[in-house]
Amino acid sequence: MRLNRNEIGRLSWAAAVVSLACGGCASMLFRGGEKETDAALEELTENETPLVGDYAYPWGTHPEKVEAVALCIGLDGTGEDPPQSPQRAAMLDDMQRRNVPKPNELLRSRDNALVLLRGFLPPGAQKGDKFDIEVRTPTRSDAKSLRGGYVLSARMTQLAALGGQIREGRVLAEAEGAVLIDPSSDEEDALAAHTQGRILGGGTVLKSRDLGLMIGEAHQSFHLVQSIAASINKRFQSYDEGRKQGVAEAKNFGFVRLRVHPRYKDNLPRYVKVVRALSVRETPAAMQERLQLLETQLLDPLTSATAAVRLEAIGDESAIKRLRAGLESADPEVRFYSAEALAYLDQTDCVEALAEAARDEPAFRAYALVALSAMDDVVAYDALRSLLDSPSAETRYGAFRALWAMNPSDPMIRGEQLGGSFAYHVIDGGGPPMVHVTRTGRPEVVLFGGGQNLRLPLVLDAGTSILVNGLEGDEITVSRFRDRRSTLRRAVSTDLDGVIRAIVEVGGEYPDVVQALQQAKRDGALEGRLAVDAVPQDGRVYDGPSEQADPQGAEVDADLDASLGTDESYRVSNPLPDLFSKKR
Repeated sequence: MRLNRNEIGRLSWAAAVVSLACGGCASMLFRGGEKETDAALEELTENETPLVGDYAYPWGTHPEKVEAVALCIGLDGTGEDPPQSPQRAAMLDDMQRRNVPKPNELLRSRDNALVLLRGFLPPGAQKGDKFDIEVRTPTRSDAKSLRGGYVLSARMTQLAALGGQIREGRVLAEAEGAVLIDPSSDEEDALAAHTQGRILGGGTVLKSRDLGLMIGEAHQSFHLVQSIAASINKRFQSYDEGRKQGVAEAKNFGFVRLRVHPRYKDNLPRYVKVVRALSVRETPAAMQERLQLLETQLLDPLTSATAAVRLEAIGDESAIKRLRAGLESADPEVRFYSAEALAYLDQTDCVEALAEAARDEPAFRAYALVALSAMDDVVAYDALRSLLDSPSAETRYGAFRALWAMNPSDPMIRGEQLGGSFAYHVIDGGGPPMVHVTRTGRPEVVLFGGGQNLRLPLVLDAGTSILVNGLEGDEITVSRFRDRRSTLRRAVSTDLDGVIRAIVEVGGEYPDVVQALQQAKRDGALEGRLAVDAVPQDGRVYDGPSEQADPQGAEVDADLDASLGTDESYRVSNPLPDLFSKKR
């Protein structure tokens, strides 16, 4: 029994069972559990000034894992009749409760498959936020491929396996959408690659997650909680329905709830770090003494990163003055950390140093780009625009994403939604022609350079029912075969933009476009570069100025970027900013 997506959707059911667990955070700051303190904060002692981090540790900063069982349809014979299992039993039970007609017949169809879903609710996620869903077939599955599949709406709940049965818990999210097979997968590993994929942005958060600070058991008191909240609110305020108010709220003797300040919306780890670096009680005399010590520590590469965060936490003119002094240092690390802190204080004079770091130093790139995007400054905007022409795919796409975070309505990068399926952007400018697609986060295609053309002859598959044919003449025909007697066609030129639009016009979705682009590159029809998730990475090593710059401006691969600086003498310890690690 084969049903299309709309026919199933009208049945108004969602088969799902989910587990909720604490996932490990890639952050070095929180690795090993949220109670672990930041080692760098303990290395520096500043005249015994008590800081928030001396009493409190972050709460709600780990991703929460959710899992589900759901039905994937539209597989054109590559699905399976799933074997008896707790997952099948749970799905049948749920379908029967929802009065789904002939549930066993649906499961038996080779056009459908039972799939397992998994996602991670990011720290600070708010109701309505989107997140990625991982999709795979069960271990004993005989399904051949999920390409072209669509996962029906599934409830994301807690799960417990008891007595051979799966028990549901709270509903935390929903998941639905088209399955994207990894566009970088090797065709030789087709079986493994084609039975797993992602629904980019396919999860929707139904319940907001709290973020806050837990007070250590030895220090819990309502007076201390109030003092910490007051210290935070003195430094950070935001607007709620037009009313200015502090971001911290003392809830009880052991917990302070936090709202994320808008300037740190794309770098939650840094926000938590700065909050923990705030002083709780400090006299003016002690402050002056600490400022002098921090100025000395800022100019030492071994302590510069922590000193910059603490000066950022102070945030007044006296701190800004000392951070500006760091910009004049001959040491690249000191300059970078000083500039990064100044960016979150919205000081224009940091822009040049951050743009240089983003362009030339892979270890600092992610943090420099996010810092620039956090600024409300035309000079920072211009610096990011200039990076769009970089020969490095990572720098180029990272600059695009930073500009999108700064102002998604900017006409230069705003783009459009094609077919309601994915974001589509054409960026005119310099640099070599490149196409960028995502396999995580927001489904998105970015053409760097308009006027890109496909080389003929070509024949491309776009999903299971769309064919892109350019074997004759100088025209390309995009055809969708709905059944033996019904075909939808569009004739276009070799212009890549027109081909992408034609695929969507005949009913193609994001995975179909990505498949066509992937095959075009493999077959030599796409002459420009095809980059996949070319985002700056964390955990890189800084070992002095790079000597691998290409004076000829040749194309620099993201893999080459990742290999720069491999000496273990110094490793950037900051967690990856959210802009490059979560759905946008």
